[in-house]
This record gives sequence, structure tokens and C-alpha cells, in this order.
Amino acid sequence: MTALDTRVNDADTRVNPATGPAGESSLFGIGELSVRTGVSPRSLRYYEEQGLLAPRRTPAGHRRFDAEAVDRVLLIQRLFAAGLSSAEISPLLPSLLGREDGAAEGIGALREHRRRIDARIARLRDTAEILDEVLEEHAPRG
Repeated sequence: MTALDTRVNDADTRVNPATGPAGESSLFGIGELSVRTGVSPRSLRYYEEQGLLAPRRTPAGHRRFDAEAVDRVLLIQRLFAAGLSSAEISPLLPSLLGREDGAAEGIGALREHRRRIDARIARLRDTAEILDEVLEEHAPRG
């Protein structure tokens, strides 16, 4: 289990994302979103700056989130953990969250990212094999 899995699982057990701690469906602030997702308020503000989150605002300018923001943040976290940048994540979110007909494009982009990772892994394995050969040939015996 990765640190992200632990954080996601902890967030799942703390609060029901759809209803909140009191069982009420409502909008909530950045602190509550932080508690529900295990993501710091600073990171949530960064996601907003990058266009990954678009909270509603009160007349006083306070951010207000709904339950869908929880799913969105957890998906963003998973995509960051998979090595995508905010610039790569932003165009994928609408299709991955089912808000666009372009789901196939989003899935295609993720498959291409996976292909690049597989190629990188193959190159690293080749590099490790070369190093093993050099060590075998030149390391002191005994």
C-alpha cells in the first residue's frame, strides 16, 4: 500500500464525502475538503491556481466546495502520483469525470502516458543489466 493509498483510505473512513460529518448534503470550505481528502489547504489552493479545481465563492470570497470536489481531488492526487503534471491533468479531468463526450481521448492520453512509462522502465532495466555486467567483470573478488 502506498502513502497515497493510505491517505485515500483514511479520507474514506473519516467522513462520508457525499454527506459530510453530520449527514447533511451541503457546500463546505477548504478546511473541510482538506479533512475529507487528506490534501493540505495549500495544495488545494494550488489546484485552483492551476485550473484543476473551480470552487464556488461566497459574497465574501470564501471558497465553497461540493461533494464532487472530493472525488475530483482524489483523482487529481492519483494522477499526480502516476507522474502527470497539472498541465497534463487539466484537459483530462472533464472526460475522466464524465462531464464530456471525450472520455476516449482521456483514456487514450493515459494509455500513451503508460506506454512512455513502460519504455522508460525498459531502458532502466537495460541500464541496470549493463551495470551488473560491469560490476561482474571489474569488482574485486573475495
